[in-house]
Amino acid sequence: MHGFIGEFMGTFTLIALGVGTGAEVNLKRTEGCHSNWNFITFTWGLAFAFAIYVAGSFGSEAHLNPAVTIAFALYNKLPANDVLPYLAGQFLGAFCGAAAAAIHYWQHFKATKTKEDGNVVGIFATGPAIYSPINNLMNEIFDTFILVFVLLNLGKFTVGLQPLIIGLMVMMIGNSLGGTTGFSMNPARDLMPRLAYTILPIPNKTDANWGYAWIASVGPMIGAIIAVGAHKLIHQFL
Repeated sequence: MHGFIGEFMGTFTLIALGVGTGAEVNLKRTEGCHSNWNFITFTWGLAFAFAIYVAGSFGSEAHLNPAVTIAFALYNKLPANDVLPYLAGQFLGAFCGAAAAAIHYWQHFKATKTKEDGNVVGIFATGPAIYSPINNLMNEIFDTFILVFVLLNLGKFTVGLQPLIIGLMVMMIGNSLGGTTGFSMNPARDLMPRLAYTILPIPNKTDANWGYAWIASVGPMIGAIIAVGAHKLIHQFL
């Protein structure tokens, strides 16, 4: 239960703050309307840092990401019996975090009438700046490879300043590589907020762009698995 509760509360915190950032930037009549990319990457990075502290306080390893959990399990870095509780916590926490952010900004969704005004699924989920499925997939694979490869060199995620270091890394990836696809790097971060946008009666919502969703989930899974495998292989030769 520690793993489930920690991953649920950590991912809930991450997505509530992250989707809240998207709403703050895009919706009409918010105090932060039309803020820039640096604001987005900065707040997402801090959201990761604070979410890791939350998850760690409840006893999980603070993966907050099914790609990390599955890749770690495949290479025996996570006990097999922790996988399902971690995944359940991540997916449920992401959905509930997105729903909480939607409720928080409900009046602003009502005030933002059209896609052109900013009422878009991008508040909740990622999308490409230039739609090119193969390139978009490769972007997500590489972004997540960098994320997980660095994570593997940080030790225990929840100790001391490690969460803040991870937050800075997320900001760095966002600013250096993330502008192509919105740097999902996390199936739960994309799928469950997209699902929340789809099924909740959010005012004036537009298309959820499910045709792109597989890229934002499959890419991170591949990138994480390659990163753990490469890290293990390199250390075998050292």
